[in-house]
Amino acid sequence: MPSADAAQRFKRIGVVGAGSMGSMMAFAFSELGLDVSVWDVEKANVDKVMGWTKKAKTMKGKIEGFYSIDEFTKSLEGHGPEKLFIFSVTHGHPADSVLKMIKPDLKRGDIILDGGNENYRRTERRQRECEEIGVTWIGMGVSGGYQSARHGPSLSPGGDAKALELIMPLLEAYSAKDPKTGAPCVTRIGPGGSGHFVKMVHNGIEGGMLSTLAEAWSYMHIGLGMDYEQIGDVFTEWNSKGELRNNYLVSIGADIMKTKRTPEGDWHGEGAGRDGGYVLDDVLDKVVQDDDNTEGTPLWSVMESASRHVSTPTLTVAHYLRIASGNRAERDRAAKKLQMPTPRLMENTRDRAAVLEKLRKAVYCSFLASFCQGLEVIARASEDEGWGINMGNCLQIWRAGCIIQSEYIADILQPPLATNKHMMNMKFIDEVALELNNNFSALKSIVLEGIVSDQYMPALTATLEYLKYEGGMNLPTKFMEAQMDYFGAHSYNKPGIPGEDPGPVRKGPHHYEWKPA
Repeated sequence: MPSADAAQRFKRIGVVGAGSMGSMMAFAFSELGLDVSVWDVEKANVDKVMGWTKKAKTMKGKIEGFYSIDEFTKSLEGHGPEKLFIFSVTHGHPADSVLKMIKPDLKRGDIILDGGNENYRRTERRQRECEEIGVTWIGMGVSGGYQSARHGPSLSPGGDAKALELIMPLLEAYSAKDPKTGAPCVTRIGPGGSGHFVKMVHNGIEGGMLSTLAEAWSYMHIGLGMDYEQIGDVFTEWNSKGELRNNYLVSIGADIMKTKRTPEGDWHGEGAGRDGGYVLDDVLDKVVQDDDNTEGTPLWSVMESASRHVSTPTLTVAHYLRIASGNRAERDRAAKKLQMPTPRLMENTRDRAAVLEKLRKAVYCSFLASFCQGLEVIARASEDEGWGINMGNCLQIWRAGCIIQSEYIADILQPPLATNKHMMNMKFIDEVALELNNNFSALKSIVLEGIVSDQYMPALTATLEYLKYEGGMNLPTKFMEAQMDYFGAHSYNKPGIPGEDPGPVRKGPHHYEWKPA
């Protein structure tokens, strides 16, 4: 049961959207003791949820499905001082259209939790729109996929402080719990769209990690000639100790490596077969969520990093890899024209254990760099927007229930970020700088050896270059700056001149007439 305050105040919640996430939320809230009203624009989704309720044995509250949105909204009346909604719908127009439909039935004090992956600027627009009628719109990131939505996700709500004070006991009961301390993985991120911003960057970090691990899988399978069972054993080992311990993506990677087709397949027949093959081999190399605009957060994360002048190459190349993969038909035509070499078995890898240890360190290094890049985007946005985000709290809510859960990295980052609320560059943290330095050689070796055999390594390579130029004091941009001054009179700073070197981020006072106009 939720806390006494939450149970007393919110006896019923309305779930808008009964897809994979919304349906799981409905069951989770019913298990917390709330009655749940469910509505979806697709009647079949409502029917699916209601069919599942007949088999559910752990529900404490009842779930009711509605085909009429007016009846759905009215079902929430009379169960407390205000109505409580949670939206689980696609970003953009769908959320706007539902808000328009229920707006006539909203009353002062009602609270809407937007649990979708929404652009934070749209969230802020809806907050202003709802504020005019006394309704609170909370932009709440929900991380962990549909499994966590069912059993406890990581939550990043942002918006009105008073409304969140009312709802926080319920969110704390619903959220995942840190396995180390038992603390709930939810906190009020800050005002405005800060909650959705943090979830957006979470998904950007997730992209960098996903690409890194996919590259490591290919490195082992194609480059080292390892079979799926062997790779699964490696992932299991990595996840059991050391820097990659209790890392969610590594742990599910081990599961994927071990999952074989069965005669019956899963509960709806996928993965059916009697050949003893692996379900992974039923999956095409085609990530379409970015190309078809059903997933906006990685794109927005890249755009925000550029507009806020934060270097995020690991996150960015990971996004571009996904884009390239999505349009497989176009890629097929290009492949015929380009005739690129394909990854092949690496030579001179008799000491496989040594290579795997270097690969483990390289993956960890790229994961940590992904965190650094994402956290620096959040820090910059918090400063620009006046959100006052406690960066240590971000690490706390990412300790369980979310896709980027990584115990060792959280242990490194959380303590210094909890005490230094103005940290803008994660590489200034001594422990982080030491970890990146200690694993740089392994990353470099993996990239060098992989290049020779044409392995796919965009995120690993981007991380290597990121560390080189972020820690470099003699960049080739010296030549670039001269060329820009040559053709554009952009002006430059001079080395060794106080006030110019290192100096502030602004144009220098010098221009040389390389060629008179």
